[in-house]
Amino acid sequence: MSHLNDLAHPLSQRYPRVLSIAGSDSGGGAGIQADLKTIAALGCYGMTAITALTAQNTLGVRAIHAVPAAFLKEQIAAVVEDIGVDAVKIGMLHAPEIVEAVAWAIDTYRLPNVVLDPVMVATSGDTLIEDATIGVLVRELFPRATLVTPNLDEAALLLGRPLATVDEMEAAAAELLQRGAGAVLLKGGHLPGEIVSDLLALRGEAPAFWIRLTGERIASGNLHGSGCTLSSAIAAFLAIGQTLEEAVQSAHAWVRGAIAEGAHVRTGHGNGPLNHGYAPVPMRRVPLD
Repeated sequence: MSHLNDLAHPLSQRYPRVLSIAGSDSGGGAGIQADLKTIAALGCYGMTAITALTAQNTLGVRAIHAVPAAFLKEQIAAVVEDIGVDAVKIGMLHAPEIVEAVAWAIDTYRLPNVVLDPVMVATSGDTLIEDATIGVLVRELFPRATLVTPNLDEAALLLGRPLATVDEMEAAAAELLQRGAGAVLLKGGHLPGEIVSDLLALRGEAPAFWIRLTGERIASGNLHGSGCTLSSAIAAFLAIGQTLEEAVQSAHAWVRGAIAEGAHVRTGHGNGPLNHGYAPVPMRRVPLD
């Protein structure tokens, strides 16, 4: 007989559950590792389905070892069928068959609150996706995503043209919505200037009602994994019940804090990580389904 039957109190609660489907960063600053640190820091229960192993550090990516699509499916099935999922963060998907496996999982398990971070180029400049995968990613996952979170370089690859000004962001966001995404958070941190502006474009809303998130640029050489961290933070806030707009704003503020608190810390000899542990909260609990 299970020891659970001997508990003095019935099991009536669970943790908010966030599944990260992404690549592993051996240096710990991005990918699955950054996602788990973020999810835990925000009081949620993190789970993973690893799409690829990378040999990398703060200086760059040395090698990528692909995970077979069939095994990715098994990872997702094992987690979802037992523990369940409240939100999903999707990161590095390097090959078409990996994208198709993720699309299968979203449909098969009706995965909610899907945040797609179209990881294509690492902070170091290393390419993390095959060219043939980009079209499949847009076709298969944009319509299934609650939110897509490209930076300007990734949006330029998706749209086939460079984006060089804040004014071009609005037209780019509109085009990405037309590709099928439920909403788009276009990150403008790669533009020059002392003010950083991100744009949350919402399907069904006129541009005048879209949300701009602005702030002074934080001087730091430790920005490795910032995109991974933001998307997993959004997923965590969605998992605890915030609306999409609330989750994006909460995550934006939290990541700025993580950047600021990690700005003066040296980790490795290149682009270091954020400080994911700067403001941890206890594990949250919600009523058992």
